[in-house]
Amino acid sequence: MATTIQVTVNGKAYSHDVDPRTLLVQYLRDVLGLTGTHVGCDTSNCGACTILVDGKAVKSCTMLAVQADGSEVKTIEGMADNGTLHPLQEGFREEHGLQCGFCTPGMIMTSADLLERNPNPTEHEIREALEGNFCRCTGYHNIVKSVQYAAKKISNQEKVA
Repeated sequence: MATTIQVTVNGKAYSHDVDPRTLLVQYLRDVLGLTGTHVGCDTSNCGACTILVDGKAVKSCTMLAVQADGSEVKTIEGMADNGTLHPLQEGFREEHGLQCGFCTPGMIMTSADLLERNPNPTEHEIREALEGNFCRCTGYHNIVKSVQYAAKKISNQEKVA
């Protein structure tokens, strides 16, 4: 029997009937067509499916869509602002923090949560925050540099504002 959920995803309100067993990642990809959230392992080990739920990083392959009822969800598609890349997206581009790109959405969403909680993290804190996200291409060095780039840019933007 379907359950009606109401969620706000990337600033837009949605209401859908979903099977209570539907994973949040399936809802985002299959119902809303937001395919930037990747399915990597289905066991919450890789972090490719990481999104923000009410501002906190969540692995969407381990959360049911019904658990997100009434929540504010942000996916990688919601990071850019009117075509302007978020500083994290820009950082990954400028510091070569991606190769194949499969892990990138999850890395960016996890990093967004980190920078919200800690706007000036150390290299160790960045590496620790990204522990639950796997990348098989970059060796993490440029990913860390990408997050540092974004932290600096965000900090400079706040000083100007």
